[in-house]
Amino acid sequence: MNRIRVIELAGSHYEMGWSHGVRFRDEIHMFTEERVQLSQDPNWTGHNLSRESVLALAEACVAEHQAYAPDLMEELQGMADTTGLSLAELVINNGFTDFIDVVYNVANTAVPANSPSLVSDNCTAFLVPNERSAEGKGYFGQTWDMHASATPYVILIRGKPDERPEFLTFTITGCVGMIGMNSAGITVGINNLMSTDGQIGVTWPFVVRKILQQDNIDDALACIIGAKLAGAHNYMLMDRHGAGYEVEAMSTSRHVRELGEDTIAHTNHCLIQENLRVSRDRPQASTESSHRRLERARELLERESLDIDDLMALTRDDVAICTRPQPPMDVESCGAAIMRPATGDFWSVWGLPDENDYEHFTI
Repeated sequence: MNRIRVIELAGSHYEMGWSHGVRFRDEIHMFTEERVQLSQDPNWTGHNLSRESVLALAEACVAEHQAYAPDLMEELQGMADTTGLSLAELVINNGFTDFIDVVYNVANTAVPANSPSLVSDNCTAFLVPNERSAEGKGYFGQTWDMHASATPYVILIRGKPDERPEFLTFTITGCVGMIGMNSAGITVGINNLMSTDGQIGVTWPFVVRKILQQDNIDDALACIIGAKLAGAHNYMLMDRHGAGYEVEAMSTSRHVRELGEDTIAHTNHCLIQENLRVSRDRPQASTESSHRRLERARELLERESLDIDDLMALTRDDVAICTRPQPPMDVESCGAAIMRPATGDFWSVWGLPDENDYEHFTI
């Protein structure tokens, strides 16, 4: 069995970033370089840009990150100081899928962007309310699907920041957090969308980590609503009482849906009419996959009483959800996470969920 690597980070944000960088310096370099190069590729961004142009856009985003989450940027600074990478390079490492939206819409505006032929996301996410849980305690869960080359970099961080809630986050080396839950029961996950309204702004991992600094769901929701978002993502929130929200968020518009007594599932296409007007066209195979996975997830969530085994089985579904790499996009399910905020239970799996065992953690 392939086990997920767990790293414990504690202390000030700078100390946490420094420790992260020391532990994974070489991997952070390799993964960051790959993402910087992809950001120059018109097949991913619609523009053929130089490295200097890409980094200039990322540098413009640095100031927005510092205004939004200065303590988290101290964490990134610690990582930069120990790896020798710039903050701009690490912003691309962290928020690549948002940064692609920025490059598409902002770069070289005199030349319209071509429609990119490659995408790297097939995530399937879901919320299960208390009323539909076998234990009467709600769940959040998702697969994390990305280009297959990302799988070796997947880790789990157990964070103990000074004067902030402890947290667990499923993430990759060099990234401050992607999917997680904190000791106050605040839980967050995401799935990527593609927009035409990308802007110089804040990338989604910093929104996730800022959410994990909160002790109530209203403040967690405000972290999304009040952010100047660089790109498009769908966010899902839940607290230990079972309250939850889905926020389909584009850079310039967002739609909030409160969790009721029915399950919610989302994949990688917009479901809100207002957001469709700024939604970027996907390659046909990606669009078909997103619709197929959403239909399958809804089908698997139809049961009146769902337990952890049902939800693990959903992430392992070989009909549509558990994704194996196929050219030209080579996207796979690099892992998955399921959380029960009421009890602090966190289940995570490294790599393809149907080939590896979930591991259980608590916070």
